[in-house]
Amino acid sequence: MGCIIPWLDVQEEKGESMTEPVGYLNIVLHSHLPFVRHPEYPDFLEEDWFYEGMVETYAPLLMRLEKLRWERIPFRLTISVSSPLAGMMKDGLIRSRLLDYINKRLELLEKEISGNEGSHVQKMAVYYFNELTSVKDFIYNRHHGNVIHSLRSLEDSGHLEIITCTATHGLLPLAGGIPPRRAQILTAVRSHEKNFGKKPRGIWLAECGYEEGIDKLLAEAGIEYFFVDTHGLVFGDPAPVYGVYAPVVTEYGVSVFGRDPESTKQVWSQKEGYPGDFQYREFYRDLGHDANYEYIRPYLHSDGVKRNIGIKYHRITGDVELHEKQYYEVEKATETAASHAGNFLFNRQAQVRWLRDKTKYPPIIVAPYDAELYGHWWYEGPQFIEFLIRKTACDQNEVEMITASDYLDRHPIRQLQKPNPSTWGAEGHHLVWLNGSNCWMYEHQHWAEKKMEELANRFPSAGGDLKRALNQLLRELLLLQASDWAFIISTGTDVAYATKRFREHLDWFKKLAEQVEWNRIDLGFLSFLEDRNGIFPEAQYSDVLAGENDMEPVFSFSEFSA
Repeated sequence: MGCIIPWLDVQEEKGESMTEPVGYLNIVLHSHLPFVRHPEYPDFLEEDWFYEGMVETYAPLLMRLEKLRWERIPFRLTISVSSPLAGMMKDGLIRSRLLDYINKRLELLEKEISGNEGSHVQKMAVYYFNELTSVKDFIYNRHHGNVIHSLRSLEDSGHLEIITCTATHGLLPLAGGIPPRRAQILTAVRSHEKNFGKKPRGIWLAECGYEEGIDKLLAEAGIEYFFVDTHGLVFGDPAPVYGVYAPVVTEYGVSVFGRDPESTKQVWSQKEGYPGDFQYREFYRDLGHDANYEYIRPYLHSDGVKRNIGIKYHRITGDVELHEKQYYEVEKATETAASHAGNFLFNRQAQVRWLRDKTKYPPIIVAPYDAELYGHWWYEGPQFIEFLIRKTACDQNEVEMITASDYLDRHPIRQLQKPNPSTWGAEGHHLVWLNGSNCWMYEHQHWAEKKMEELANRFPSAGGDLKRALNQLLRELLLLQASDWAFIISTGTDVAYATKRFREHLDWFKKLAEQVEWNRIDLGFLSFLEDRNGIFPEAQYSDVLAGENDMEPVFSFSEFSA
């Protein structure tokens, strides 16, 4: 657990070290996708979210990390892997459909190569064909279709720390009380342990959503740390002595790391961020729209609507219309990614020097991002990560890449604080997930949470088919709670599907709850739900049994009231 004092005195903690870096960098890649699996259809549009993520982000990143390990380039990264994403990575149906997805695009690229001889398009099609073939080989030959193996291997070799996330990316402050929050956390921990062979030390709270009391539930589950956005620490009580550049600890002994705004801005900013460079690949111009309809029709979904298919030949170019975009040049984009990685590291070096000079304490810069930024949205993102790792390891000795756990093990003294309620969404609170477009959802969600708690307490020791039904009822509730549905409705990207999924899980919950209430389980219906929504085989309905967490605080604010 380490020591706790109201302020930090570095000289008492440890003396100067000749080997200690000036400061630390903690890159956190948050990896999550909603659980989308539709065996009732041979072809389903929203399953592409997973296929695109695998082909454009997760496989390219893991391929580069394994290459760096093979070359003995040292690095430490943190990756959060949500249970829905891990579940889809393991699912046999999804894996077979991912292979079909890859093969169809390879077939299209072969046509592009043969039909554009001697052109820049042919050169790019050859490049994409080779890249996609490597991805296919990585997933299906090296890891037999399951990249969980790669993640586990990289963690076992000491290069990754894999942390969990709330079970279905449920936004805990918007859940109706302790039992549903506890279920999100405990289900996630069990699922993580099953997928990765060990309990997680840290957790990514969905949308960095925090309010007082959540730390107590995390401590109960054995979680040692979590992350909040900048204002979660800066506006905490008391104010953090070292801002977001050292963790704080709550009264229940859970450490909290805050997001660094400077490193965030360099990547995320629409105007100043690296992904907007004119040499990088243009996301919105795609062969799925550019090609002749009859030519592209076999590679579209069954509805025949033209959409992006992931083959893109143009670069951002500048503030011009899509039809004016110039051709993408791989070599120039790669050079730009290397330059940006060097610039990012240079700025982190300057940052830790300035911070260390002011504080005399080794700062940690926490730089969290959605993993899909790297590859899916920013095509050159995985290259950027690789270049950053190489430059950090080989070109300097001021900044060391570590994880939050590493930092806690090395620097156990930290400040006691009550973090501020916060998210990393727009304006720092719940606006994205609770507004006029989606507020109707929470009346139903909170009803389902109360009903789940009521039935769990009515049948606290259920067995047989009744226990099966109660466990499935919890799965439907967890899927209902996913923050993805409110987010999609709020942004207007796929409102019909998000609304359908929310109402579908609600309807299934109601029907199954009625059967449980009367202890008249329709085994056919139960088996259908278990097959359709079989995520979390380790789900335990007892997680929502009534009762307060009786854990006592580890630290007391009254000790430091003077």
